[in-house]
Amino acid sequence: QVQLVESGGGLVQPGGSLRLSCAASGRISRISTMGWYRQAPGKQRELVARFTSGGSTNYADSVKGRFTISRDNTKNMAYLQMNSLKPEDTGVYFCTLIQFTLNYWGQGTQVTVSS
Repeated sequence: QVQLVESGGGLVQPGGSLRLSCAASGRISRISTMGWYRQAPGKQRELVARFTSGGSTNYADSVKGRFTISRDNTKNMAYLQMNSLKPEDTGVYFCTLIQFTLNYWGQGTQVTVSS
């Protein structure tokens, strides 16, 4: 089994920054994709960014140039650095890990961007 625990969410003013962390435990394969999704109230969950085992990254158009995903395989950690935050970035952010066709999710961490 794989467990994912997110941290780092909170309340921030527009233009501010936050760094989310995701700690993975259990049987973690190096051949895996880790990523971040978010869900705003009344909206569907959407991909924010992902980091493949091959080292490639993908970002939603809405966060390109502002968010950066990184990964530390030695610590089984993933991070999401979020800069120039906007009110529309508000939502619950979920860490995800995909390996061997299985998709694991964390419980989520709330990010609120408001003045």
